[in-house]
Amino acid sequence: MDSLHRTTQPTKRQRGITLVESAITLAILAVLVCSAAPSFSGLIERQRLGGLAAQLATDVQFARSASVWRNEPLRLSIYSPAGGTCYVLHSGARNQCACTAHTLVAVCTADAVQLRTVSVPASTGLSVQTNVASILFDPLHGTSTPAGTLRVVSTTAGSIHHIVNVLGRVRTCTPNGNPTLPGYRAC
Repeated sequence: MDSLHRTTQPTKRQRGITLVESAITLAILAVLVCSAAPSFSGLIERQRLGGLAAQLATDVQFARSASVWRNEPLRLSIYSPAGGTCYVLHSGARNQCACTAHTLVAVCTADAVQLRTVSVPASTGLSVQTNVASILFDPLHGTSTPAGTLRVVSTTAGSIHHIVNVLGRVRTCTPNGNPTLPGYRAC
């Protein structure tokens, strides 16, 4: 009869997680992070490319409007010294301003006045390339000469082109409608 009256003690429930469960969870997370890392770096590179392209387009429009409200001809000059590229919004002739090698700092001489300089070190993987050395914005008509194409190029993410017409307007596109850069028309 004693065996019938035995009481069993309630079993205790396990709380927390075991070492094996946490190791499996960490292994799954490591696989997910390693597979997502390349897409994150590509996303970051595309954002940097888009940011520099947007800044350049804004600066072209600023050069055009500043020329009109200052009532003086202004230039947007692109330089490619050793160590990267830079562009300078300035008054005066093209040869009156230049970017120094390696530091990419604009230096203007004579009566030229530097209004804005953007430096793009080669270490960023970005550059500004162009088929014209300088664009002059006329204050009287708001026009630009010569017309040209400004390209913001990434070593890994492609390029974004700004086509500046004679009226000083900018049309932005990517070569062949680059699918990795959505939101831009094809050139």
